[in-house]
Order: sequence, then structure tokens, then C-alpha cells
Amino acid sequence: MRGRTSLPGLSGLGSPRGLRATTTVVVVAAVLLPLVPLLVWSVAGTWRYPDVVPGRFTRRGLDLVLDGEVVAATATSLLIAVTVAVLACAIGLSAGRAIGLYRFRGRRLVQFLLLAPVIVPGLAVTLGIQVFFVRYGLADTVLGVVLVQLMPTVPYAATLLGAAYANLDVDYERQARTLGSGPWRTFLTVTVPLLRPALVTTALLTFLISWSEYVLTLLIGGGQVTTLPLLLFAAIGSSDRTAAAALGLLVVLPPVVIVLLVARRLRGRDDAWMGLARG
Repeated sequence: MRGRTSLPGLSGLGSPRGLRATTTVVVVAAVLLPLVPLLVWSVAGTWRYPDVVPGRFTRRGLDLVLDGEVVAATATSLLIAVTVAVLACAIGLSAGRAIGLYRFRGRRLVQFLLLAPVIVPGLAVTLGIQVFFVRYGLADTVLGVVLVQLMPTVPYAATLLGAAYANLDVDYERQARTLGSGPWRTFLTVTVPLLRPALVTTALLTFLISWSEYVLTLLIGGGQVTTLPLLLFAAIGSSDRTAAAALGLLVVLPPVVIVLLVARRLRGRDDAWMGLARG
């Protein structure tokens, strides 16, 4: 019986490791390829049809990214997004535990009220509460922007963490309490590690929602709180393609980095499980 032959370089594609590597390459390519036109436009001085490449290159896009106003807007965006993610996760942990572990009268109503800010158009809700923000001095402040951005993020946080709590085995918490652990120590050393995957997912999702938020920031920030999306939309409105492309790359950089880091972490976890299975 004639033995089977395999082509060099293709024999490993059928293995689980080869399939994972191929999938990673496809995902990375799908994420990065749409950014290539932005990268070219960010260094293009002139690029007229039907030229395949720009006729002239410029450093104006790079200089714009390093401008003091853009650096300050980037720092403000990071501060707001991180704060919103932390607060949304903190609120989502409490709300998620209530709707995930307990059955009580009015539970469906509570779930509906949590999702109401997502169902109702955010513009309408923001116009309604803007009066209260102005009255209490929260308009045109970073704190006001953080608070208003909790409206679209808390519903997602509560829903995701509620699903995680529904699958949580509370016997681990009971065992820790039986061994003398207090409520906070049990929460920090038992509950949080068990919910870590859901917490990481929730934090990343709420961070990305806050990072790309434009309408709520514009209405409550009043133009006094400058973030990257505000600068990006201003550049788009001015028809400055080089500035818009450079700012667009800066806006999409954190989401791309997060996706790549998460994909690498998941791949590392899969490799660890494969090693344990083989052992």
C-alpha cells in the first residue's frame, strides 16, 4: 500500500495549532486592512483620481497627532473612558448580582428599566436631563460627561454581569464565609476571580462605548470638554482628509490594540489547555 505524501509547509495546517494560527492571521488582517486607506490618507499631501498612490506626501498628519490640543484630548478621552468603565463595572456588579442570583417580584421591570436607556434614543434622554446638569453645575465638566456616559454603558454592564452571576456557584462564597472570611474579603478573593472573564469583557466593552461617544459628550460637555471624537468630527466637517485620517487612526488605535491583546490572551489560554490535555 502506497504511503500518503504531504506537501511541505501544508502538513501543519490541519492541526489545531495551525488552524488557530490561520484564524488569528485572518482576524488580524480583517481588522487591519480597512485601516490601510486611513494610513495612506494621513500622509497624503495630494491624492487625485485616477492616481494609485498620492502625488505628494506630507508630515502634517503626524504633526497634528503630536499637537498639544490633540494630546490633551487624548488624555481626556482616556480619563473619561477608564472612569466610565470602572464605575459601570461597579454598578453592574451590584445590579447583576440582584438580577442574576435572586428571583423577586418586579424583576422583569427592573431588567426593563436597566435596558431603557439603550432602548430610548440617547439624544432624547440627554436633552431631557441636560436641564438638571446645568442646574447642578455638572454641564461643561468632565464629571458631567462621565455621569451621562453611564447611561449607555451601565445597561450592558448589568446585563453581562447578571448573566455571569446566573452561572456562578455561590457554594464557593458560602465555603469562604464558613472558614471565617468576611463579606469584603470573600468578594475580593472569591467572587471577583470567578467573575474575572465577565468583568474583563464588560470593562472592555464599556471602555470602547465611552471612547467613541460623540453626541452625549457634545451635549453635556458643551464644547468645553474636548475629546478625540469631537476633534475627529470637526476635521471631517472641515473636509480636511489628512487631519481626519490622522485623527481617525488615533481614535481606532485603542480598540485595535484591545482586540489584538484579547486575541493573544485567548490563544495563550487555548495553548495552555492543549498542553494540559496532552499531558
